Amino acid sequence: MNVKFDVSRIRKDFPVLTQKVYGKPLVYLDNGATTQKPLSVINCINNFYLSRNSSIHRGLHYLSEQATEAYENAREIVKEFINARYSHEVIFTSGTTGSINGIALSFGEKYIHEGDEIVITAMEHHSNIVPWQMLCERKNANLKIIPFSDDGELLLDEFDKLLTPQTKIVAVIHVSNSLGTVNPVEDIIRKSHQRNVPVLIDGAQSVQHLDVDVQKLDCDFFVFSGHKIYGPTGIGILYGKEKWLEDLQPFHGGGEMVAEVTFEKTTYNELPFKFEAGTTNYIAAIALGEALKYVSSIGKEGIAAYESELLEYATKKIKDLGDIKIYGTAKNKISILSFIIGNINPYDAGMIFDKMGVAVRTGTHCAQPVMHRYNIDGTIRASLAMYNTKQEIDILCEAIEKAKSMLA
Repeated sequence: MNVKFDVSRIRKDFPVLTQKVYGKPLVYLDNGATTQKPLSVINCINNFYLSRNSSIHRGLHYLSEQATEAYENAREIVKEFINARYSHEVIFTSGTTGSINGIALSFGEKYIHEGDEIVITAMEHHSNIVPWQMLCERKNANLKIIPFSDDGELLLDEFDKLLTPQTKIVAVIHVSNSLGTVNPVEDIIRKSHQRNVPVLIDGAQSVQHLDVDVQKLDCDFFVFSGHKIYGPTGIGILYGKEKWLEDLQPFHGGGEMVAEVTFEKTTYNELPFKFEAGTTNYIAAIALGEALKYVSSIGKEGIAAYESELLEYATKKIKDLGDIKIYGTAKNKISILSFIIGNINPYDAGMIFDKMGVAVRTGTHCAQPVMHRYNIDGTIRASLAMYNTKQEIDILCEAIEKAKSMLA
């Protein structure tokens, strides 16, 4: 065990974890949907509203200057956290979904034409499927799909075949939200760049578990959501290489993103403001910066090691119960266990889990094509975070046994 990683101390920073549900201690294993927030993030939001709230960038008075400074400092924190080259390559958005939709619109309107091809994987979250489908419908373009094996590993030989002169962008999930697979995005980026094809990486399920370095990855775009990395909802990040952000048209129009407006013509502001129209969710952005500082203070390496140990423990314990099918058995995976208990409906099992205080996700996890791939209606998903414990895994196993005894 990693002796430097003190989970009991970390749990004290998350007051929500101390409560009881139906008289049982809360076991929160729905972190793939959203993570809980540490006190430092909660206090950051409260204190800002109490003492420094003011619209950013647009005022010369004290409060506005304080808010602006904190907002731009948060951008710098994000830049350092993902190792972007420039802070103006960091765009605040509403979340992963907003970021992907923005690129699908902006990149798509300029570079996608009839007969062109967009490549994604068969394990994408709906937010990295639907925007590209909408684009293909508008442009009469084609969506190509990288298949995956029964274990949940992408078939890269098939990816090689999908890359053609018509391929204009590749958009790939870094970590599958339904299987836990860590995809070989480095290889995908390298192969794509050999054909001068840009790559967008959906990091919604990776940035809170892995040490992401966008310069090392050499991805063209990287997106993630604040609420999945211990930050608030309604805020996310679109990282884009400077050359692309300079080249692309903004996907929202309004205040702040303009240099000059006349009824004849509008010119756009410089980066990053070109892509941040209107009054952004600036307090959420500031709190996201606080969340990333919190993660950094614990240490990405320690978090990854502890979560890996926790996943190994949980996988063995659940397998040992018998009559359980785990979906997603890739050699390289993290923090997600999707499974079915015999012939028990996942929704029915989830209701029993809930009465025992265990919060999991049941259903298709916004990844219906994955369920179609396995010819199932859905799974039970236990998704782990740095504040979970082996004792909580034991309680999960008790809940599984309870569901078996009542429903099998």
